[in-house]
Amino acid sequence: MGGFAFLDRWRHRQPGPDGGRGELSPADAGTLAEMLSECALLREQAAAEGVTADDTPASLAALDQVLPEWRDDPERSAELGHDAGLYLGTVIVRTVPGTAWTLLGDGRPVIRLASGRELDVVAVGESWAQDGAPELWQVYSEADER
Repeated sequence: MGGFAFLDRWRHRQPGPDGGRGELSPADAGTLAEMLSECALLREQAAAEGVTADDTPASLAALDQVLPEWRDDPERSAELGHDAGLYLGTVIVRTVPGTAWTLLGDGRPVIRLASGRELDVVAVGESWAQDGAPELWQVYSEADER
């Protein structure tokens, strides 16, 4: 993830208390959330299937019902899975109170839930695109348990 000034600044900060993270400023966190929410490939695929990717939990359930024709193309499946994970994270951050994006020491984006638990949504999306499980809606439901 090079070429983004806020990520470069973040990487050069002292590690956080856990040794692997620095804290993002509120401005950097907003920019990160905006960048990660683009998910262009997933939004394009969803539109082609008649699904509106409107950043709502209902859109996750609709995506779970799409026939996975992309699985015939491993490269497209990997790219779509990455976007699906970012989209899942975007929906969670926008609709589940107390959640936020954070970056691990290697630059990988994860969701930090209000409980402090971290959720690797990109790994979830990749699994969903490859195997159909776990369902995006199910992961959202578990993240939204209060």
